[in-house]
Amino acid sequence: MSFRLSSAIPSTLPISLALGTLGTLSLLYIYTRPSTTPATSHSSPSQLQNPPNSIPSPVDTLLPHLSPAEQSALPYPPDIFPGARDVESPYGSLRVYEWGPEEGRKVLLVHGISTPCLSLGGIAEGLAECGARVMLIAFFNPIVLQLSHFTINPSHPLNSTLTPPPTDLWGRGYSATPLLPHDPRLYTSALLIALASSPLSWTGASTSFSLIGYSLGGGICANFTSYFPALVSSLILIAPAGLIRAHRFSALNRLTYALPDWVLEPVVKRRLKSGPAGATAVKPKRAEGGPEGEVVEEGGAFDGAVLSTSRPGVTVKDAVAWQVSAHHGFPKSFISSVRHGPISGQHAVWRRIGTRLSAQNAATEHATDAEQAAQMGLQEGKVLVICGKSDPVIDYRELVEDAMEVLQGHVRFETCAAGHEVPITRSKEVVEYIWDFWGGRQGRS
Repeated sequence: MSFRLSSAIPSTLPISLALGTLGTLSLLYIYTRPSTTPATSHSSPSQLQNPPNSIPSPVDTLLPHLSPAEQSALPYPPDIFPGARDVESPYGSLRVYEWGPEEGRKVLLVHGISTPCLSLGGIAEGLAECGARVMLIAFFNPIVLQLSHFTINPSHPLNSTLTPPPTDLWGRGYSATPLLPHDPRLYTSALLIALASSPLSWTGASTSFSLIGYSLGGGICANFTSYFPALVSSLILIAPAGLIRAHRFSALNRLTYALPDWVLEPVVKRRLKSGPAGATAVKPKRAEGGPEGEVVEEGGAFDGAVLSTSRPGVTVKDAVAWQVSAHHGFPKSFISSVRHGPISGQHAVWRRIGTRLSAQNAATEHATDAEQAAQMGLQEGKVLVICGKSDPVIDYRELVEDAMEVLQGHVRFETCAAGHEVPITRSKEVVEYIWDFWGGRQGRS
């Protein structure tokens, strides 16, 4: 989910030298940056429809220039799922897909940091076939223009890549890019905007929805549920971020939090182009039962996973490499997600869910009727967590230990013979786990 700089900076480089280099670069930037007055831009009529603090999406910048055949040939075609809509908001447009029986259990799915919502397509399609009403969000990506006391000026020659050309694609699908930190507050806004845009009621006194989050999306969903528990009838986390232990981040990785974007972006681009598994936030995990130094293969299964059955030639690696090449905003958004997203240190957030579940389960025993109990949210009285046994990003054993503690035992764990690509390559198995968790029922929609 994050990245290592080992391909650009030798691992033997002393931290003191790295810090010295940072100081030199920072001074160079301070003395060479121009005025912070925004440069005058000449926007096209379509771009003027977006808020001035956002970068227009490919809906405005690319699709009008492509024929239907060319759109269909894209690694991520705009009509890959049914029920597509572009929702205008103060942050820019947000691409949402919604389909399935209108009376079915409502399910909102939230994807991870590097792959678009295509990564959850198999699960969404499987749940829709079971009778659920599903919604996928192609998240907008905020870009951080403020780093500590250094102001990143997009008009500076050193930062020319901070302003994407008009024809560039946004990194994760067809949503605009607000110029804001990529933190849980922005993601919460995105979820609420998507829900409010539906022609159906997803919230209310007798309505709630199930929430499924994958990787970074798991951390986002846990955060949302901790603040709006009554809105969420069921919480399912797949290989979730949020509780990754500090020892799994290298010292060099932590140093990247202090470097400006214009230093990091070329490195991140190279790492992502080689495949997202080469840009993980954690140290490679040692193979279970293997000798010291032997690690789980990070590339292979995840990078080679096919994103959609309707696009068998498009793998995770293909989609991410295309995103990096097509849109300069994707690496910056990736960096912003690492700095501000709910990747680790979310124990207090998860503990709020556990505390509420303890109180809720106690109250449910004395509830006068099933409807009263259902209105408390999280109808199963626990959280479902699904992981890959060989995941090099999310250590299953550490997650079990930590999640059991913060959720106060109100959690059910399931595993699949897979790595971090578990929702992509094991979507049918994941759907079976989810449907079984719901007791094979539609639940309260």
